[in-house]
Parts: sequence; structure tokens; C-alpha cells
Amino acid sequence: MAEFLELEAQDGVRMPWNIIPVSNTNHHQPIDSEIPISAIYTPLHSSSTTPLLPYAPLRCRTCRSILNPYSVVDFSSSTWGCPFCFNRNPFPSNYSSISDTNLPPELLPHSTTVEYLSDSSSSSSPPPPVFLFVVDTCLFSDELDFLRSSLSQALDLIPDASVVGLITFDSFVRVYELGFPHCTKSYFFHGNRDCSKDQVLDQLCFFVKSPKPSSGVIAGVRDGLSAEDIARFLPPASDCQFTLHSVLEELESSQWPVAGDHRPARCTGVALRVAACLLGACFPGSAARIMAFIGGPSTLGPGAVSSRELSEPIRSHKDIDKDSAPFYHEAVEFYEKLAKQLVHQGHVLDVFASSVDQVGIAEMKVAVEQTGGFVVLAESFGHSVFKDSLKRVFQSGESDLGLSSCGIFEINCSKGVKVQGIIGPCASLEKKGPLCSDTGIGQGHTSAWKMCGLDKSTSICLVFEIAKRETADVILQSQINQFYFQFLTYYQHSNGQTRLRVTTLSRRWVMGTENLQELTNGFDQEAAAVVMARLISFKMETQPEFNPQRWADKALVNLCSRFGEYQKGNASSFSLPSQLSNFPQFVFHLRRSQFVQVFNNSPDETAYFRMILNRENVSNSIVMIQPSLVSFTFHSQPEPIPLDVASIAADRILLLDAYFTLVIFHGATIAQWRKAGYHHQPEHQALAHLLQSPRDYSDTIINERFPIPRLVICDQYGSQARFLLAKLNPSSDGNGPFSGGSNVFTDDVSLSVFLDHLRRLIVH
Repeated sequence: MAEFLELEAQDGVRMPWNIIPVSNTNHHQPIDSEIPISAIYTPLHSSSTTPLLPYAPLRCRTCRSILNPYSVVDFSSSTWGCPFCFNRNPFPSNYSSISDTNLPPELLPHSTTVEYLSDSSSSSSPPPPVFLFVVDTCLFSDELDFLRSSLSQALDLIPDASVVGLITFDSFVRVYELGFPHCTKSYFFHGNRDCSKDQVLDQLCFFVKSPKPSSGVIAGVRDGLSAEDIARFLPPASDCQFTLHSVLEELESSQWPVAGDHRPARCTGVALRVAACLLGACFPGSAARIMAFIGGPSTLGPGAVSSRELSEPIRSHKDIDKDSAPFYHEAVEFYEKLAKQLVHQGHVLDVFASSVDQVGIAEMKVAVEQTGGFVVLAESFGHSVFKDSLKRVFQSGESDLGLSSCGIFEINCSKGVKVQGIIGPCASLEKKGPLCSDTGIGQGHTSAWKMCGLDKSTSICLVFEIAKRETADVILQSQINQFYFQFLTYYQHSNGQTRLRVTTLSRRWVMGTENLQELTNGFDQEAAAVVMARLISFKMETQPEFNPQRWADKALVNLCSRFGEYQKGNASSFSLPSQLSNFPQFVFHLRRSQFVQVFNNSPDETAYFRMILNRENVSNSIVMIQPSLVSFTFHSQPEPIPLDVASIAADRILLLDAYFTLVIFHGATIAQWRKAGYHHQPEHQALAHLLQSPRDYSDTIINERFPIPRLVICDQYGSQARFLLAKLNPSSDGNGPFSGGSNVFTDDVSLSVFLDHLRRLIVH
């Protein structure tokens, strides 16, 4: 496992198969049929060893791949051989001095990841970032007060050079002219009608002083708009601070009367459309974000997810499965079109939703995910999950998210490797070619993707297809039994520079059925579990009849049957090598996770969980699948303990990290001592230290995570202890007390029962 972490620290890549199995054409079921050849890649992974090169990359004349440490250099003829197409390329004159002892940085063995700085970014001033706030005013007054306060704090953190705009909505959409300092001036759009970019520009009076172009696309200052007109609605933050704060202070909850048995008239879809059209006209191709703050479901106009009558409940998973959600498909279609528009413009949609009801995250998922936006789901705008997450977006320094934009991701592979697709925050650019597999997964049938927004933690899952080979071919090509992968990420850095990050990987391949020990040594069980989770989430959304538990069980049985050692008919003889020993329990927890078990979760919550899973790296994703449990006692240092109900003890504090939720659980005795106030007495400083330790531990986790997790502090036998008990392995049968004197009643099987069934299935 340590070697996989080292590779990730250097290149930001984890692969389930680090030695790649290649199937024989005569073999009907390849080894990678359940867990495909894939990679979890973090394009902007921060590493102190990644060099920044202030010149253009050197490309292969045939396949356009970039010079890398795996290129074969012939110093005598001043040429280099491309490892992807084997073409030989001459070095330009500026490489004339290279030798064995004088290599350029991109050829050094450890420079598998390098960055190139574009010449254009150093010669011109970088464009400012653009933030367009879209605010729901159909809120209770106290919720609006919380939101107003958080927005005011966020505006103080925005750099002065940033461009800002404000749109509010209820049953109408209201666009504020922040460049007009004398009084509050705004323009209205009706909430039940969709609109085009031309209609938005006409309504906002963009062509009063200058005539509208008779032809061509209206796109910013260069194409039809004046800087003066753009600054009316999207001025620099330094020029409109007073006006913007004044408008926020004057914001009131929607004044339209709402009957007691009705939901408010909320036109979320039209507001987002107006925002997209405004940015598309004024700042196309720039680093722009639409930041939507939503407090309830859309009930009016295109994109509506619910009717106004409270007697008609908002759709559930069962309604969607039975095709009895009347608004669902139309809303998804609307947001698919909005996603296409935003991707074309290069803009990002962020959604901050705070409501005890659903708001339509399930329908908006396509627009948020394809643009690489953030999603934060909280119960209230006054909750720390929302307030601290919004603050983190604009913070600088060590906790900086590293917001980057306008990304394009491309890939080069060796012959025999094709790309099935990407599961993650990106959109297909529909670049066809020999690298594209006939089978598409996620954003597939392309070798290039748009990443409108990405940050230091954004991770994508690439799924590959390996061509089957004849045994004779393997013998002939034994001297080149390496597959090469090159990932190219063009993006605009948070400082405005245009950069290209290049990561080049090499992985050895073997004939799968003949080299099981080598495959075992290269198997990364954590990466395999994360890839499986992403695949299951994707299949559940796209294949109505898909059975996730059966698929996961079949994959686990097949994998363990191949790599386990056992005697036929003897379950106790079964054993797995250490490289796969944790994989069965990962699958056990995945089957019980919120990604597979949608019961008791709304469609919005399920969509939220899956969106976060699809953008996080392996380390964070594995915590979502199998939470970690840390014990704090008087007699030992904090230590990880099994995720089991038997870990609960009266004199122990437990810290559960389930990624979305952190739970500090006090045993019964500890809780009694705390309630008695013993920790305030000088002679009981050890208790005070014990109570503080998990808080410090959780603060460290919170400071490193986005969105901010919910912190739950509870006691044994308390109502909120359910947050812990729901995640623990139910090793107790519910008929008797386990350690600590509690009972857990559940229909779930325990891990030991699950493993017993697995062994019996395999050996028989």
C-alpha cells in the first residue's frame, strides 16, 4: 500500500491494477471484467516536486504526445523516440546542449509530472475571476438574515479585482444594476417563461447607446458589447462594494402571499438561465462562476421539480423508479440544456442548498457535475456546514481550494489501449479517434473533455479497455511489455496564468491467467473499491433494472475465486493474499453505504453523495465507503479500532469519520462525568484533556475538508447516537448486550456472516 501512496504523492494517480492483465483471445472472461483497468487521477494534485517550465512543450510530430522521461533519447543524432507511436523526432536547436549529464527537466526520471507555462499568460494581464450570485428570496426572514450575513462576509474575502453581479428570484427574476450607485436599480424577468441570450440583452437595455450588431455572435467586449454596458451589471468588486452591501441589507423575503397549503412560487430554472445568458454575453470563455443559493424546490417555470400544492409531495426514489414523477424528466432535460450552454461558455454552476425539504439537486446534478461546480447541502443557512463551506471557497493561504478554470483534459495511450470514458466532473468534447472505445462509460466516446471548474482535490475516474492478444504476439513483443498513458490538462491557474500539466505513466502488462502472483502484487484494493463505487453509482443512474448488490457480490466472488487459496469444499481453508485481504470488507461496507442503499435518503441526498464521491480522491472516497473509527481513552494514545458495535465502551470516547459527518461519541461513564462537571475541577485535568482530544482531532479534519462535514456530539443511549450506530458492523445479534450494555436491532447481516457466506460460495 505504501508504494501506491508514493505514486499518488508524485503524480496524483491511483490504479486498481498497477500490473495490467491482458486477456488471451481464447479466454472468455477476462480478469478485469469486474474491476476494469482504470485510474483515479487528480489533475491539479499539489506536489512540491512538480517543476514549472517557462517554455512550450516538445511534441511528437505523429501522435502529438509530449516529451517525457520514458522517451528514448539518441544523443548522437539529437533525436528522441516517442513511447506511444515509436516515431523518431528531432530535437530543436534550443535542445542542442543536452547530454547524459545535462538533461532538460522533462526528461529527468522523477519528472513524470511537469507543468508548462503558456507564453501568452506572461505577456498579457490575466482576466479577472467573475462571481455571479443568484439568491433565492422565498425564505423565512431568519434564514434570509443568515444568508445575508454569510454573503456579506464572502464579499469581504473576494479580491478587489474580481467582477461580481447579483440576481435574486422568487416568482420573478430580478437582475441588479450594481454599476448604478445612486439608488437600487434592477430589471425583472417573468418566472414562468424561458428566455434566450438576445432576449436577456434586450430586456437589460444593452443596445440603447450603441447599435446591436446585425450579424455574428454577441460575446463580450470584442464582439458587440461595450465595457461600459458590461460594468453596469458585472462591475469590479472594488467599484461596487457599497452598492452591493446596500442591496444585501435591503433584501427582504418575497412579498408575494403564499397560502398555507401551498409552496412559494420559486423560478430557480429561469434565474439560472438568465445568469447563464448574462455571463455568456459578457464574459464568454472566462473564469466565471454562477453561485446559486437555494432554499426550497422550484415550483414555477422551466426546471420546476414540484407543484405548488403541499398535498402533492415532492418526488421520491420510488416515484422516479416507477416513472410517476411528473416534473422530473422535463426538469432534467432543462438542466441538460443549461449544462450544454454553460460548458460551451466555459462557466461553472455552484449550488448551495439549505432546506429541510428537497430543492432539486437530483435534477441539477447534470449541470453542476458537467461544469465542475461545487454542491453544498445543509439544513439551514445558519448551519456551520453552509457558512464555513462558503467561507472556504474564498479563503486564501494554506486552506486555499486552488480554484482553477477553463480546463481541457486530453489523453494519449499506447497501442492496444482505448478509453471507455470518464466518471467525474467533466463534459465530453466529442473528439473521436482511434483511442475511443466502442463501449462508453460516463462521459465516453471521446479522448478530450472540458473541465470548466477544477481545484486541487478534483479527481476523475478514467476507464480503459485493453485489447485482447494472441500468445504469439506476446512472445514477439516481450521486449516492450509496457503500456504508457499520458494525461494532459490545459487550465487557467487561480493566479490567472494559463498552464499545461502533463502526467506520463508506465505500467507493465502480463498475460492475466498465467501471472496471478504478479497481478496480486500490483493490486490496489482501496482504488479498486473506489472504482467499484463509482461504477455502481453510474450504473444505478443509467440502468433502471441494475441490481447493485448482486453486481458487487458477483464481482467479489469472481475476484476472490481467482486470487484466493482454498481446498475444494473446505470453507475454513480459504485465504486471500494481504494485497486483497481488506477488499471483502470494503465491498461489505459499500453494499450498506448511501451510494447503494437509497432507502431513507431522498433523491437530492443521493445525488449529493454521489457527486462528492465522483470528485474526490481515493483516500477521501474510501472514508465515505468505510468510515474510520478512532478510540480515545485514559490509558492509551488515540488509535484506530474496528468499525464494530463491540468497540463501544462506557469509559471510551469514539470519533467516527464518515466524511459527510463527524461523530464524537461519549461512553456512558464519560458522559456522566462530563455532566457532573468533573472536567472543570483542577484535580481532573486528565478528563478535560480526554474530552478535548477528539475535538482537536475533528477540527484538523474539518480544516482539510470541503464541503465542511457536519459535527455531531452525542452520548451513549442518546438520540443522536444513531449517527454512530448506523455505520457500525452489527456483530451483535440484537438479542443480548454487547460491551457497554447497548443493543442494536437490525436486519443487516454482520461482517462475519457476510464473509462466511463468501467463503462457502467460493469453495463450493
